Amino acid sequence: MTTRDDDGRDGRDGFEERTAPYRGELLAHCYRMLGSVHEAEDLVQETMLRAWRAYDRYDAERASLRTWLYRIATNTCLTALRGRARRPLPSGLVGALEDPAAPMTTGTEVPWLEPFPDGGGTGLAFGTGAAAPDPAGVVVARGSLRLALIATMQLLPPRQRAVLILREVLAWPAAEVAEALGTSTASVNSALQRARARLAEAGLTEDEVAEPPDQNQRAVIDRYLRAFEDADLDTLRTLLTQDVVLEMPPVLNWYVGPDAYVAFIARVFAMRGTDWRLRPTSANGQPALAAYVRAPGDDTHRLHTLQVFTADRGAVSHTVVFQLPTVFKAFGLPEVWAG
Repeated sequence: MTTRDDDGRDGRDGFEERTAPYRGELLAHCYRMLGSVHEAEDLVQETMLRAWRAYDRYDAERASLRTWLYRIATNTCLTALRGRARRPLPSGLVGALEDPAAPMTTGTEVPWLEPFPDGGGTGLAFGTGAAAPDPAGVVVARGSLRLALIATMQLLPPRQRAVLILREVLAWPAAEVAEALGTSTASVNSALQRARARLAEAGLTEDEVAEPPDQNQRAVIDRYLRAFEDADLDTLRTLLTQDVVLEMPPVLNWYVGPDAYVAFIARVFAMRGTDWRLRPTSANGQPALAAYVRAPGDDTHRLHTLQVFTADRGAVSHTVVFQLPTVFKAFGLPEVWAG
């Protein structure tokens, strides 16, 4: 049975109206697969083109429109991922440095992981996760767009990544995943086991993919903002956990611990000056700050970085500082501070 329009005609009339409600969650799905917002946008477009071409053959009795679109999107992503390098953060590529004054090394050839701009219709909470008691399944279900999880999923082969997302995030039955990927249920279960084991090996914790920050956690970021704008390094240190991580793609340098963290921020102040303006935003369901700096002799605060935070135990435990033009574009950040 093929799809029909309300007036009973076969064809593609009404396609845009019927598929539009799913674009946001498909964008989040493609982002989970690829770790890049701009590539995810391209693949959603490709998904919709493939769906439009096949729409007159869509059978609503075999699958819901949403399920059908996810099948197309998943296979579009798998095709795009063939032969591509994974998108890491610096901590997934090289070892931490101990010297905050070490020369800055930029990984210009690395396809870096990008953050996902929060907003309506982005699919942050779709799916309840599989009912399996495995801790990795709980982690994935709770924080399916958290930056730490997306980075860890980049360690998985693409098909394992797809199985993990379809089973744990979207809570599809194994048989449905097998049909979507053109494989067997046994193969899906095996891939899910291997994916869970890899997440466990990576040491991903529930703190890193917890629910969106509560008021206390947001208060930590507010205090961080004020301390940064005041260039108050002593206060900044009090807002960090003992194992805090600071990393800055596309720079390969990254650091662990409050001493190295604060020393590096002191280096930034020495290099860029201390006249900063920070605007709160959010990414991947986490608090973020867009940072603008006014250089000596300049009369304008100019966009410098987007900083994404993991805040738990009442302090900042992980900061990823992005200085990538593709990220600034995805978040629609103005180049100059508007006040």
